[in-house]
Amino acid sequence: MLKESAPESVDVIIATRGRPELLRAAVRSILCQDYGGEITLTIVFDQTAVDPLEDIDIPAVRRHVRTVPNTRTPGLAGGRNTGIQAGTGDLIAFCDDDDEWLPGKLRRQIEAWTGDPEAVLVATGIRIATAGRMVDRLPPERTEFADLIRSRTTEIHPSSFLMRRCDVVERIGLVDEELPASYGEDYDFLLRAARVGHILGVGEPLVIVHWNRTSFFAGKWRGIADGLTYLLSKHPEFAQSAQGSARIEGQIAFALAALGEHGEAFRWARSTLRHDRSQLRAYAAMAIAARLVPAGALVSAVNRSGRGL
Repeated sequence: MLKESAPESVDVIIATRGRPELLRAAVRSILCQDYGGEITLTIVFDQTAVDPLEDIDIPAVRRHVRTVPNTRTPGLAGGRNTGIQAGTGDLIAFCDDDDEWLPGKLRRQIEAWTGDPEAVLVATGIRIATAGRMVDRLPPERTEFADLIRSRTTEIHPSSFLMRRCDVVERIGLVDEELPASYGEDYDFLLRAARVGHILGVGEPLVIVHWNRTSFFAGKWRGIADGLTYLLSKHPEFAQSAQGSARIEGQIAFALAALGEHGEAFRWARSTLRHDRSQLRAYAAMAIAARLVPAGALVSAVNRSGRGL
């Protein structure tokens, strides 16, 4: 009788800074996965002292935790790459330090992957905790590169990413540490993944994403504007998609307006509307630049709906 092969091992990477309680909730949710294979959780402490997490109860079987410093570029991208290089597992998963996995997350992804082995990355739906309520966002079953140029598809959240190590190392590449402020590193990673294969979506909300807390990018408009400008330059296919380029340009216009750089904001907003007159971010940027409404009020209103700018 043939011996049944062991389940694939999974390296889960959390890059963290200054969120000890949220981090512990994320760690416990990963250790409680009902997946039968080995899970090694690597927590990378970025620009802060390493916390050994000695108060976390680690199951005795098939669950491992290590805590390490970020030894690469400071920031989220370097932290994730430190975690990738620290592991040897067959599969790689990301989780943000303020998110949580539901118990069946890994198992359902691997079950879905069995039915579509050509997929290069598997994501799940998310359940957004915002303004005292939960909003479910489910990814498309299949996402191609052209889809991601047109739309970021925010339902494909980095806390749900699951990839084969061999694909990351040999085909996709590490997270881009050149991205200003690491802003958009997940989007860039998705685009590069989709260049070599399609993205498979599991239509269940298996990750809780907390928007009822302050994002590290909240108010960091310079990093947002610079990161998005970098993405436009890095991926020339945006120039062939009016909808895709307008979406990014509108976000840049919004960030510049929030910075008080009103002339540049109007310039980017005009470029946005030349590509897509329905792009609401351009109008929002012009309203901010004209001092009709503060940027923070618009961001809060959009986030309450379970969507982002």
